[in-house]
Formats: sequence, structure tokens, C-alpha cells
Amino acid sequence: MKKRYLVLLLLVPLAYWLASEGVFRDPVKAGEALVIRHADKLPLAWFGGRLYDAHCAGCHENPAMKAPTRQALGNQSREAILVALEFGKMQPMAAHLSQQQRRLIALYLTDSAEGVYDWLADAACEQPLDSGATRVGSWGLGPHNRRFVSSADAGIDRSNVGTLELAWTLALPRVTDMRSQPALLGDTLYLGDRAGMLYALDRHTGCIHRQREVMAGVRSAITVAEGGNGERLLVFADSLATVFALDPHTLETVWQTPAKLFESSVVTGSISHHAGRLYVPVSSYEVAVAGGPGHACCQSHGGVIALDAATGEQLWAWHATPDATLQGHNADGSARYGPSGASVWTTPAIDAARNRLYIGTGQNLSRPATDTSDAIIALDLDSGDAIWRYQATVDDVWNAACQNGGANCPSQPGPDFDFGASVIISDAGEGRQMLLAGQKSGVVHALDPDANGAVLWRQRVSQGTTNGGVHWGMGLAGERLIVPVADPERDIPGYTPAPGLYALDAVTGELLWEHPVSRDCDFPMEHAPLVGLAQVRAGGGQPLAEQYRCSFYYGLSAATTVTPELAFSGALDGRVRAFDIRNGELLWQAATAVPLRGDNGVDGHGGAIDVTGQVVYDGWLYVLSGYSMFGQLPGNVLLAYRVTR
Repeated sequence: MKKRYLVLLLLVPLAYWLASEGVFRDPVKAGEALVIRHADKLPLAWFGGRLYDAHCAGCHENPAMKAPTRQALGNQSREAILVALEFGKMQPMAAHLSQQQRRLIALYLTDSAEGVYDWLADAACEQPLDSGATRVGSWGLGPHNRRFVSSADAGIDRSNVGTLELAWTLALPRVTDMRSQPALLGDTLYLGDRAGMLYALDRHTGCIHRQREVMAGVRSAITVAEGGNGERLLVFADSLATVFALDPHTLETVWQTPAKLFESSVVTGSISHHAGRLYVPVSSYEVAVAGGPGHACCQSHGGVIALDAATGEQLWAWHATPDATLQGHNADGSARYGPSGASVWTTPAIDAARNRLYIGTGQNLSRPATDTSDAIIALDLDSGDAIWRYQATVDDVWNAACQNGGANCPSQPGPDFDFGASVIISDAGEGRQMLLAGQKSGVVHALDPDANGAVLWRQRVSQGTTNGGVHWGMGLAGERLIVPVADPERDIPGYTPAPGLYALDAVTGELLWEHPVSRDCDFPMEHAPLVGLAQVRAGGGQPLAEQYRCSFYYGLSAATTVTPELAFSGALDGRVRAFDIRNGELLWQAATAVPLRGDNGVDGHGGAIDVTGQVVYDGWLYVLSGYSMFGQLPGNVLLAYRVTR
């Protein structure tokens, strides 16, 4: 009897703990969350080492193969290794491995490097961490995604922007891409990197207050949310589609949860916060995997997941397409599934007055096509139910197999004209509002939120391409909409690229001014990188020194940041510019794609400025430089500029 009583005493707390971890509600998801939370206590790297020895060492430990050594691979980030294994150069060699096995190999390799972070001790701050008022707390710089900073907060205007000077730099090891927009609380800048490190920096000096590592690269912007007791949380998604909520003072995990619809799900846009809830946009990298041989395309789709901000509990999920079913077979005999795709690349815009959120979607990956692809969609904040949709491009079905003649490319493929730039909620006078959405087609759309997304105006600013047009984000200052255009040079009949910055009247769509950008060096076009995801698989290209000397890419892909007087825009050749918002006059610029030794003692190099925009506050400008995903210029630096008068 005593034994039974003792067993019962042990089982009751165990059952309570398992229930608190969600094991009974969703065993698979809870198991993954447990592994992520307790990775440092599990022998995951040991298992990864056994897999590496069995499947990788034959090449990488053999000098005759001229493959990167284990030590060289260990100096890369886990995300970079996973990209190579999932859909990059190593995809054919790793195709027989499961996703979990590939992750274990990446974990083993990055854990094997030594001395990577020895610099942290010397870079530590002496003063205490100040996590005061929230200065920058979301990707959109507010729930309406306007990316607007008031004059009082910016501290930079026409009169002093020309005095901006570099104050300090931070170079990050294991990093070639800088994509996570920082948050700013008090005088502390919170920065996540692709190596899975989160840093709390003094914004004036760049010294390190705190740091901690998560299991995979920090992929989204850092969002400041409010927990159940009113305490603030730092919320972000990593490259494994896990959402973390951290204490901003200690950087300890408050909760973490997977935010996946499929194994290939990722979080590319950033997380929006409103009234105790988090809204997580879900995309899929199956668009890239479909380009590889043997993949049964396609079974994943995009969506939005709503989480309780205090606990991470899932409240609802909206799916962009129905579940895929077998549609037939391709010419090579492989199974063909559909519908699929319609990834949500954008950061949701929050419309509290109408109790809605607005998202943009990407193309379908396989047929049948749906009316939710290349669309702006309104969802109910409470339930996730779709209220209305506006489809800009019909029958856009495309995946990476269309770049290499692969069997998974659908018949009559579409142009791949996503909405990657997040929707902006704009005032339109007389108490009315409109939605502004930029598309990779080069078209800006204005929609009426009170008339089920009826079109108010459309304005074409370029012809667009698969990685051109309006890419990551526009900015809105009053009635002036600032539109960056990426347009790379492509050999497409009838296509003329038009990279640059454009200003539209937000109420009418009228073009107010344009400022084209160009390459100021002679680029040998025979060395042009392949298009988009094809370059990821191919790798290689010109030596880095030549790429830095003259970049193939030079358009404006990154999101812009605006004030009442200025528009800040980063370019793919590493230049960051400030324009007069009245007429497009260039007032200041700096070249960031240069070698430097960071103030933290780490060697660095700037590169392409892509994805996220600049952070502007109190006379300071913070710029992330480096992005190599599609053959752009790699880089690993954060640059802090300040006005000197």
C-alpha cells in the first residue's frame, strides 16, 4: 500500500507538469517545445555528430574532396547550414535525411566551434541595463505599419541629417545576413542574429548588457508585447518557426511555442501584438524545396496563428488554402498535390476600430489555383475568420522548379507576384481610411476597408519581377506614400528595370516624384547571379572582393523608414540614403559594404541592405548591413550613426 501511495505521490506532480507543458493537448508540438526549451540539457549534438560521421565526414574530412572542413562549417550559423541542406548546394546529398536529422547535424557542427564568443567579456557594459519606455516595439513602428517616426522621436531632420557620422559598430560572428529589426526600450537596443544570439546593447556605445542563445537563428523583428500581468515581453520567431517570449531585463524565456502549420513552415514577416494577443504570419520554404528532384509538390500553405501573449497558447489559426490532396502525377511519375502556397510573408496590420487584421499573400505553389493567392485578406481579430479578400493577380502558380525546368513547375506558370510588403492603414480624409499595398508586380493598390476591399486606385511604379517591384515595405508620412523599388537587371523581353524611390499621393495615387538609383561601376554581366532561389542552389559566383567592388544588385528592396521631413532607404549595394520627402532630393548617404573591425573587436564587413528598414530615434540611425540569401552582398554588421549638431 505504501508503494502505491509513493508512486501516486510521484505521478501526480509528473502529470501536472506534463499537462502544463501541453503534452496531453498536443504531444508532438509539446515534445518539440520541450526539446527546444531544454536543448542545452539534452545530448542532441552527440546524435548530430554520429549523423555527421555517417553521412558527411567522407567528403568534409577528406582533403582530396576540397569540401569545407568541419571546423570551417562550425564557424557558420545553424541557419546557414540548414539552408544549404534543405534547398541549397547540399540538397541532393542530404535528400535522404529527415528534417530532424539535418537539424541535428547543424546543431553538432555549430556546437563544435571554440572561442567564437570570447569577445563578449571585453565588450560587456559597466553600467546597468536600462529597459525603460518602449521606443521602437514593432516592425511597422505602430499597428498600422506606416513605418513612421515623429519629428520629436526622430531627432533627425533636414537641417542636421547631413551631419550624421558613424559612432560605433558591432560585428557579429557566424553571420552573413542581418534581417531582424531591433527593438528599443529605454537606452537598450535588442538585436537578434542569424546565429541564434540575442543581444541587449547600450544604444549609445554598443557595449553588451546581456546575451543569450536560442536554438536557431532569430528570423523576425523583435516585437514588444505585454504579458498577463502587464509586464513587457520581447517576442520573436526563430528559423524553426518557434515563437519565443523573453523577459527584457534578464533575457530569460517566459514561454516558447512552435508556430507551424507544416514541417516546412517558417515565419518570414514579423509578429503583431494587440490587446493581449500575438498574430503570427506563417509562410513556407517549400517554394524552394520544390525545385529539387524527387520532391512531391506541394502540400504546404501559408496562414496566420493567433497566440495568447501571456502564455503562448494558440487561440486560432487561419489557413490560406484547403488541405492539399493528390491531383495526379508529373511527367517524371512523381505525385502532384494541391492546392498549396499563398504564404503570408507580410507583417499583419492591426485595425482595432474594425476588429480586423490585414495580410498579403504570395502565389500558389501548385494547381489548382485559389482565390487567396497574391491577395490582400481581412481577418477577424477574435476568430480568424476571413471577412473579405482582394486578389490582385489571378492564376499565379509558381515554384522554384520553374527556374530549372524541374518536373514540379506547373503548366503555364505565373509571374510570382507576391505581396511581400506589409499592408499600411492610411487616413484618407473626412474620417475615412484606406489600405495601401505594394506588390512585386510594381503596382501599388489602394483599397477601401469598408467596402470589402474595393479598389480606390492603382498606380504602377515599375514592371516588377520575381524579386523586384515593391519588395519588403513602404512608408507613410501624412498623405505622402514612399515606395522603394528593387527591380534587378534581367534579360526578359520588354522588361526595363526601374529601381529607385518613389513618392505617391496616398489619397489619389498620383506620382509626386521619383529618384532613380543606378550602379556606379562596370559590372561584367556574364557574372550575373542566377535568379532568386536558383542562386541559392548553385552557390558560388565571383570572388567576394569583386562582388564588393561592384555589386550586381543595387535596387531598393528593404523597407523604408519615414519622418515628416525625411525618407531613409537602404540599397542592395550597401548604400544607406536619406531623401527629402518633399521632392526626393538626396540629402545624405553612406557606403556600408566595406570592411571594418567592430568596436567589439570582431572583424566584420558590411553588405547588402535588405528586408528590414532602419531604426531612427533621438538623433540616432541604426543600420543592419549584410544579406546574401539570393546572391546579394554578405555582411555581419550593425552600424550606429548619430547627428553631430
